[in-house]
Amino acid sequence: MHISYHKEWSHSLNRDMEYKVYGHKGKPILTFPSSGGRFFQYEDNGMIEELRDFIEEGRIQVWACDGIDEETFFSQHPSINARMTRHKQYDQYIAQELVPSILHKSKMSNHGDDQKIWITGCSMGAFHSANFFFRHPFAFDGLLALSGVFSTSYFFGNHMDDDVYFHSTLSYLNDLHDENYLQSYRQSRLVICVGQGAYEEEMINETHQLKNLLEKKSIPARIDFWGHDSHHDWDWWRKQFRFYISEWM
Repeated sequence: MHISYHKEWSHSLNRDMEYKVYGHKGKPILTFPSSGGRFFQYEDNGMIEELRDFIEEGRIQVWACDGIDEETFFSQHPSINARMTRHKQYDQYIAQELVPSILHKSKMSNHGDDQKIWITGCSMGAFHSANFFFRHPFAFDGLLALSGVFSTSYFFGNHMDDDVYFHSTLSYLNDLHDENYLQSYRQSRLVICVGQGAYEEEMINETHQLKNLLEKKSIPARIDFWGHDSHHDWDWWRKQFRFYISEWM
């Protein structure tokens, strides 16, 4: 398996950001780490190994990006405004720096073929992947969100201002009526999956809310509730990751 490590300066964040790329060609997939995780989390927890055959066959190429949750949603800073300002810079880094780089490198790796990106994550990574997918749909054509929450209430309670609102998927998606965005969602593959085992209670609740919202917006999506033995943990996310990517292939 071809693996490359990258450390690049981000003008949006005013710091170096790291990521790894697995594979030499194929459908580009962008993965977000879970709560407080780093770019090496997917590899360390066996997610890359789970898809080794697809990667080595050149069917997929995986980008594992870095996270800054400790500076934003999980920061101890008393100011929600300061935390959201930092997250907006992260949003800008992903949307304006990393995603264009992925699209360019993917095109070069795939003989000039333009491809959109599948975006995915587990737990906090599911929150991020859904938020980026719905905020920036024109770069993506697939969302796989595993065991996620989809509002900011888990982090900020009932606090709501413009910055929080526009990064709380259940909030802004409910009020979104732009047909260009809605059509882009409808033309994409959406899978929202959650287990019904330990530590999945809040994720089950918000997955139901997202399911109802997508149905109201006539956005096709596969919403799966796995069994009561399916816990909020890597053992199950590896199985789910393999299962759904295999179906998409």
